[in-house]
Amino acid sequence: MMPQTPVTRVCSHCDGFPVVHITTGTRTPDGQRRTLAATCPTCKGTGTRTMTAALARTGK
Repeated sequence: MMPQTPVTRVCSHCDGFPVVHITTGTRTPDGQRRTLAATCPTCKGTGTRTMTAALARTGK
């Protein structure tokens, strides 16, 4: 058996949107909304996941 090469795929938890900004509802003195950045804990902000290598049977 020979291992396959790892394949990079879109993170299933964040669907490729690893960092989002959430408004807090308050405003800054110049009128802009305050936001908090939230990062996907599964992919750690990359948006992709590396799948584990699977074994592939070759030959008969």
